[in-house]
Amino acid sequence: MASGANSDTLLARDVTSSEIENPRQPLINGVTSSESYSATAAILPFLFPALGGLLYGYDIGATSGAKISLQSSSLSGTTWYNLSSLEIGLVVSGSLYGALIGSVLAFTIADFLGRRRELIISAVLYFVGALLTAMAPNFPVMVIGRFVFGTGIGLAMHAAPMYIAETSPTQIRGRLISLKEFFIVFGMLLGYISGSIYVDLIGGWRYMYATSAPICLIMGIGMWWLPPSPRWLLLCTIQGKGSLPHVREVAITCLCRLRGVAFSSSASEQVDLILDELSYVDQEKQAAFSEIFQGKCLKALIIGAGLVTGQPSVLYYAATILQSAGFSAASDATRVSILLGLLKLIMTGVAVLVVDRLGRRPLLIGGVSGIAISLFLLSSYYTLLKALPAVAVIALLLYVGCYQLSFGPIGWLMISEIFPLRLRGRGLSIAVLVNFASNALVTFAFSPLETLVGTGVLFAGFGVIAIASLLFIFFIVPETKGLTLEEIEAKIL
Repeated sequence: MASGANSDTLLARDVTSSEIENPRQPLINGVTSSESYSATAAILPFLFPALGGLLYGYDIGATSGAKISLQSSSLSGTTWYNLSSLEIGLVVSGSLYGALIGSVLAFTIADFLGRRRELIISAVLYFVGALLTAMAPNFPVMVIGRFVFGTGIGLAMHAAPMYIAETSPTQIRGRLISLKEFFIVFGMLLGYISGSIYVDLIGGWRYMYATSAPICLIMGIGMWWLPPSPRWLLLCTIQGKGSLPHVREVAITCLCRLRGVAFSSSASEQVDLILDELSYVDQEKQAAFSEIFQGKCLKALIIGAGLVTGQPSVLYYAATILQSAGFSAASDATRVSILLGLLKLIMTGVAVLVVDRLGRRPLLIGGVSGIAISLFLLSSYYTLLKALPAVAVIALLLYVGCYQLSFGPIGWLMISEIFPLRLRGRGLSIAVLVNFASNALVTFAFSPLETLVGTGVLFAGFGVIAIASLLFIFFIVPETKGLTLEEIEAKIL
C-alpha cells in the first residue's frame, strides 16, 4: 500500500491508469486500514438484497410463458382470454411501467428510509403484486398486480446495489454487485423453466406468477433480519440526524454483523475511518435537489446515464432471428430460450469471477467491442447475407455473451459505486429511471423504426450507437477497481 501520497494526488479530479494501478492509497493523513472480513458472514448481506434482482429476472422469464398460457382458449382457465394486442402489451410491460413508478418513488423516499427499509417495502410490493396477478379474477386486477410488482422492481433495483455496495468489503465489492446481475439472469432462467413446466396446465399462468411469492417472503424476512447500512447511519449522523456516540456504537455493531467475528477487533477503527473520510469529502450538508446536476454528482450522473442508455438491444428481435434459422415451433422456442438463459448465466459468471481482478474498464471495452461487431453482422445478414441464417444466430450469441460480460453486470456495478454518498440515493434513482425509461422507449420504438428504415439499417444504427458507447467508455468512464466508495468520490469525481 502507498503511504505518502500528497494531497494534490489525492484530490486529483482525473485519475490516470497509473494512479489507480495501486488503488488502495489512503485518503487521510497517509493512513489506511485493511478490511478483514468473513466470507461466510458476507453471504447473507449479499443474498437477501440480490433476491430482489432474482425476482426481477424471474418476472421477465415467467411472463414470456404466461403470455402464451393467458391467450389460450383451452388453457387460460378464464373467460377473458381473447385479449387485444394493447391488453397483452399491458400484461407484458405492466411491470416495466410499475418499475418507472418505483424509480420515481425511490427519488423521494430513499434517503429518508434507508437502503434496508426500502428493500423491505420492495419485498412487500413483490409479494402483493405476485398474489394479485396470480389470483386475478379479471383483467383489470391482473394489470394492477403487474403494476404493483413492477413498483417493487423499481425500488429493489435502486436499493439492492446501494446496500450491497455500502456493506461489502472493498476487496470483493465488484464481484458481489456483479453477482446480483448473475441472480437476475438466474431468475430469468428459472422463469423460462417455470413457463415450460406450467404452460400446458389449465390456468398455468397463475402458477407461474404465484411461484415467486415464497421468494418474496424470504427476501422480506431476510432484509428485516439484516442490519442497516453503516455508511447510511453515519451519513445521517454527521448531517445532524442523531447522536454521534450512540450511532457510532450502532454502526460498529452493524459492521461486526456484516463482516463476521474476524472483523470485530478492527470494527471501531473502520467506523472512525469512514467518519473521517465522509467529513473529508464534505458530506456534512444535506443534499439539495440542484446539487444532483452540479459538480461531482453531475459527472457521476453523466457516467451512469451513459452506461444505462448506451445499450442497443437485439433481444427484442431474438425470436425473429431464431425463426429465420429454423426454430419456429413453440417447443423449439422454449428450449432455445432456456439455452440463451444458460449462455447469459455462464457469461455473467465469467464477469463475476474476473471483475475485481481485471477491473471494470477492460470488461466494458472488450464486451462493447463484441456488441458492435455482432450488430454490424446482423445488419449484414438482413441486407446482404440472407441466405446464411447461421450468421444471424452467431451474431445473436455473440451479442448475448458480450452483453453479459459488459453492460449487464458492470453497468449496475458502476452506477452503485460512483455517486457521492449524500446524493447516492437520488442520483441512483435517476440512473435507474433512465434505464427503465430507455427500455420502454426501445420496446415501443423498435417495430415502427423497423417498418420505417428496414431491419438492416436499424441494426446498423444500433451498431453506431455501440461505437459511440465504446468511445464514451474509453474517454469518460473511470476505473474503480480496489477503491473504497469514499476514495472513488475523492479521487475520481
